[in-house]
Amino acid sequence: MYLCGDLRKGLKIEIDGDPYAITQFEFVKPGKGQALYKCKLKNMVTGAQFDRTYRSGEKFTPASLEEREMEYLYMEGDSLCFMDSKNYEQEFVSKDSIGDLMDLLKENIVCQVLFFKQRAIEVTLPNFVELEITHTDPWVKGDTATGSMKPATIETGYEIQVPPFIEAGELIKIDTRTKDYAERVKK
Repeated sequence: MYLCGDLRKGLKIEIDGDPYAITQFEFVKPGKGQALYKCKLKNMVTGAQFDRTYRSGEKFTPASLEEREMEYLYMEGDSLCFMDSKNYEQEFVSKDSIGDLMDLLKENIVCQVLFFKQRAIEVTLPNFVELEITHTDPWVKGDTATGSMKPATIETGYEIQVPPFIEAGELIKIDTRTKDYAERVKK
């Protein structure tokens, strides 16, 4: 059990049978009376957010979350099939649990899948993924303006900005947190 004094940003608690993450936290001690703990909570299943204020002395149940390393296999309709790396069990996860990171997801990438009561609720890609450039305009000799970038299409169909020396067929490393080019991968 957590007490109000344990609350902090990033803590995951269970309220009314759903897991919630604290996204903002503020401690307020008025001149008289009990201390107040103002929290902004996000439902980890639905994504709904709301504000709630708690008084000191209240107790909270920790959310029973489990994180597993799983490998992405294929997409079937609106679901993605992941395989547990340890016991080879397959789980289907909705596309919504990945969101806009679908642009960087390809087969055989190992991800972290967060489960709540044996149900997958969130998928986290590794910080960097290596993907191949399928199309980009050729480098024009003399085009050496500092900080210049050009558009390139990667193997998943997503368009990214890359330096002018990158050509089609090359592997690049992409930061999944920002969806930006990180570096060229040497073969």
